[in-house]
Amino acid sequence: MFTGIIESTGKVVSVRSFQGGSHLEIDSGLDLKQDHIGDSIAVDGVCLTATHINGSVFTVFASKETITRSTIGSAKKGAEVNIERALTLSSRLGGHMVLGHVDSVSQILQKDKDGESIRIRISLEKAYSKYVIEKGSICVDGISLTINHVGENYFEVNIIPHTAVSTSLTRKNPGDRVNVEFDVIGKYVEKLINKESSTLEDLLKKQGFM
Repeated sequence: MFTGIIESTGKVVSVRSFQGGSHLEIDSGLDLKQDHIGDSIAVDGVCLTATHINGSVFTVFASKETITRSTIGSAKKGAEVNIERALTLSSRLGGHMVLGHVDSVSQILQKDKDGESIRIRISLEKAYSKYVIEKGSICVDGISLTINHVGENYFEVNIIPHTAVSTSLTRKNPGDRVNVEFDVIGKYVEKLINKESSTLEDLLKKQGFM
């Protein structure tokens, strides 16, 4: 599990195709002395397993499923990627609960200066619109962000100066693709409602709230 608080922007050192997947070697720019083979590391919001560690450089294997459902398959040597290591029991939950399981690959539609911040509009598939609410949380390329506006087929987020310099998102432009993970709590609530009752009103009555 992750928080969506990016630790560093790493760089892809090499990409090697292997049996339908890819081995990626990434320089995290972090001190990985306390990290181990088998640890989970989120790369642009995708939870991957470290298979080799050497200094600040780690290697991961992205399966065909991962390549199909995220932007990892298009990562090339020199590409900048957002890095976050998995939570420990002593970690602060500074963002929101992020699993590193990408739901949708979306596209940046628009990017504008908004005071000191940068406003980014991102495409939204209709099937996922139920998970997106204004002032709710969303994870874009591994970054925990607050949704500022929701349109019919898009949502918007504001990138503050600190996030702009400490992540790779603002270096992307309209037309570029991003990994999106929707709030897992919303998914569980939806499943609970669908399983227990046909309507929210019925569920509230059953639990004694109405």
